[in-house]
Amino acid sequence: MPRSNHKPRIFTCIHGTTPICKKGFTTLSGMTRHINSAHQHIQNHYVPSQTSQSSLVSPRAPGEEVIDCNYDEQRIPNHSGSHTLYHPILDGTPCDSNGNDLPLGTPAPGYVTSDSTSDNWDPFATRVEFEIADFLYQCNQMPGTHIDDLLDLWAASLGEGEEPPFSSHKHLYDSIDAIPHGGEPWSSFAIKYSGEVPEDEPPPWMVADYEVWYCNPRTVIRNQLANPDFKGEIDIAPLQEFGADDERIWSNFMSGNWSWNQADIISEDPQTHGGTFVPIILGSDKTTVSVATGQNEYYPLYASVGNVHNNVRRGHRNAVSIIGFLSIPKTDRQYADDATFRKFRRQLFHSSLETILEPLRAGMTVPEVTRFPDGHLRRVIYGLGPYIADYPEQVLLGCIVQGWCARCTAHRDSLDSRAGQRSHAHTRLLMKSLDYKTLWEEYGVVGNVMPFTSSFPRADIHELLAPDLLHQLIKGTFKDHLVTWVGEYLVKIHGETRAAAVMADIDRRIAAVPAFPGLRRFPQGRGFKQWTGDDSKALMKVYLPAIAGHVPQSMVLALRAFLDFCYLVRRNIITTTTLGEIDNALTRFHHHRQAFEQSGVRLDGISLPRQHSMVHYRELIEMFGAPNGLCSSITESKHIKAVKEPWRRSSHFEALGQMLVTNRRLDKLAAARTDFAARRMLDGTCLAPHIQPISPPLPPVTTIDPDDEAADGPRVEAAVSLAKTRARNYPPGARELGKHIKQPQLLDNIRCFLYDQLNPNAATPATDMEISECPMFDGRISVFHSAVATYYAPSDHSGVGGMHRQRIRSVPIWRSGPARRDCAFLEKDPLLEGVLGLHVVKVLLFFSFTFRQVLYPCALIEWFVHPDGCDKPCEETGMWIVEPEYDEDGCRTTAVVHMDSMIRGAHLIPVYGDQFLPRGFKHTDSLTAFQSYYINKFADHHMNEIAF
Repeated sequence: MPRSNHKPRIFTCIHGTTPICKKGFTTLSGMTRHINSAHQHIQNHYVPSQTSQSSLVSPRAPGEEVIDCNYDEQRIPNHSGSHTLYHPILDGTPCDSNGNDLPLGTPAPGYVTSDSTSDNWDPFATRVEFEIADFLYQCNQMPGTHIDDLLDLWAASLGEGEEPPFSSHKHLYDSIDAIPHGGEPWSSFAIKYSGEVPEDEPPPWMVADYEVWYCNPRTVIRNQLANPDFKGEIDIAPLQEFGADDERIWSNFMSGNWSWNQADIISEDPQTHGGTFVPIILGSDKTTVSVATGQNEYYPLYASVGNVHNNVRRGHRNAVSIIGFLSIPKTDRQYADDATFRKFRRQLFHSSLETILEPLRAGMTVPEVTRFPDGHLRRVIYGLGPYIADYPEQVLLGCIVQGWCARCTAHRDSLDSRAGQRSHAHTRLLMKSLDYKTLWEEYGVVGNVMPFTSSFPRADIHELLAPDLLHQLIKGTFKDHLVTWVGEYLVKIHGETRAAAVMADIDRRIAAVPAFPGLRRFPQGRGFKQWTGDDSKALMKVYLPAIAGHVPQSMVLALRAFLDFCYLVRRNIITTTTLGEIDNALTRFHHHRQAFEQSGVRLDGISLPRQHSMVHYRELIEMFGAPNGLCSSITESKHIKAVKEPWRRSSHFEALGQMLVTNRRLDKLAAARTDFAARRMLDGTCLAPHIQPISPPLPPVTTIDPDDEAADGPRVEAAVSLAKTRARNYPPGARELGKHIKQPQLLDNIRCFLYDQLNPNAATPATDMEISECPMFDGRISVFHSAVATYYAPSDHSGVGGMHRQRIRSVPIWRSGPARRDCAFLEKDPLLEGVLGLHVVKVLLFFSFTFRQVLYPCALIEWFVHPDGCDKPCEETGMWIVEPEYDEDGCRTTAVVHMDSMIRGAHLIPVYGDQFLPRGFKHTDSLTAFQSYYINKFADHHMNEIAF
């Protein structure tokens, strides 16, 4: 067999923003295709920023107003008159190692390390050794025995005197352990019950030792603050953002009122002036790694700094670190409900948190000097910030009774009534005045334990409980309450048999929803047993049209108001206007949900903690910024890397110790990569110096066809480009192509299109003229099966700059089935807001051609129009309705449009009415089988913001 020659990837992409893309390619043409695919918007649409100031604010005089600092130009709309105010006292003034302020204007030193040389790979000999260790341990997660096998094969392939980079898996592990950065050592302490123990057969839990593992949170936080990856994505001072007309904006955590108010309190001490307030965001949640083997529960504790931007915390970029594994006390059924055991369990939790966080206490009152991503030293003052937790965890944190609110004093039987704020001071006063039973029954207070925050400066857990979009709204109110209540209503009204038929039709409607990028399909409806958060999120996007016509209008209106609320609070940027819309949605929800009470579904009324949490969202947004930076989905995602994957790599016997070692090594590898990258040691590839690539000139831009994904790069409002690969087996001529796709009017459409392109200021459009007056066309046509829209959508899954990429398809065969013709939005009138400024079309064909030496990327589309007299959304669902447009001959109206007019994909859902769908109806027929359609503004958050 001939020997295959290895082809080195000698060309390296140097585009992207943060992090810079560094993919390697064997040929220049391969790199060209990649740049056209992944970074086309950078070349075509980059607009230089109006200012190059970093988000790390320069020193300023107390009281000085900072106008239009543009500390994150990708987040804030560039409105005329927009500006940002920073806290005038705790403003993050750079200092020297002794804490003395540096002169105004002292330049940032950049990345600082103990070894500034660019050729020291310690503890590795070369870059190759580091990359191999990182690949095997972090990327591939190869077991030790497999590493040994690989190294043996490697050694066998080498010549005499040559050796592989590592002698064994132990050598590789020792090298990782020797990395001097990151990977704080783990320590432990044991807690034991200290109360009265019965002499005769005491309960096992009373005599057991409960071990808690932790690493020093102070060191972890200092490492996060110094991470050079966060440069430009961290706020060093509390701030207040204002848009056009001085409208307040809330976005990242430090833009909230809480951090500003904390800074006011801290600045009462003169020694803190010029310092930086660093809020510590905590989160904890039990997670199960294996149900089959039983009892495999872990209780991780996470920490992050509130200064980093929300997109960094959501983006799994080492801004959330595991700092502890809490103990989970268990007992048998005999003692499970024992009051003494329940008290001990609470005390164990709060004592553990207090002990773990103890190293931060001194820095909460006396500033300490630490380094920031720009290289500057600053004096920091720590403070306990929001705690990310679901409702059962909030009950434990607040030391309250199940069914009560941990933030306010509203009675459990009427949670949405007016009530005051819970506080440690109020709890202590109640404890002094009332007995345990009264505290429990009348105030919902567990009277024998105080929360751990009561011993830390400026901290009160009742104020610090963060909003939880995932568990309070999506999995709680929507899935557990509203969807369940709809089913109970149908049974109550129709009886079991008829209700089952209606529910089956609702399932068929959900299954009939047309395909859409990023939208999960439910082929069997919503009737599955195990729900995940992603299942609930996906169902929310399609549920409203499915129940319309089957339940009373008031219930549909309740669901609509709830969805409006969810999508508003999930936005990445929330303004004063948005807060008014949130209040309106909540008022409507509370009004219309009474239908469930009046119908008998909720005979005892509605007083539910998760629904009640919606009452606090406005206050929480004003305090902590946009809730998407504090959702428990962040910690649940962290479970995968910090708990689940390390457990799978363990022997499953006494696995925690092995998991701690794995986490430490992963942290060390991540820290080493950050260090090497900051010293520019990872530029280029691992190839030998004599074949290192040089940066080539930018290739010409062609077309793109990436997967649906978050997109890197600077902000672009919208750009749509044809796929990079031309489709085959299509006739090149317009007339023949029209016959091939059964659109004989294609040639006439192209001629009309050319007339409008060549005569943009003509008084009469081509559609009102004789076809003979339009330009003749006999050129060759290239057909494409998709186009890719790149647009600014920071509220959805997006890149660091807030960009998202979505594919729009028009293919004759999709997944070995019928054709798929996606819908899209075209720009109609930029001066009109929402749907009134958009056209909705179905794409029949993507193609391009050249005419008079000009390349025209185009789409053949069918028009949708609003029904006659319909100038506002549907009153019931809140969604706009469109219907197919027909010409005077009863045929669908078609046209050719330029790709520059296309904005992004659109999602339509049929207006089902009150008729039942036939069994076996296929979702691939939905866009042709109905007379009217909803524009689904709930398909994603960006569409919700533009299709109103």
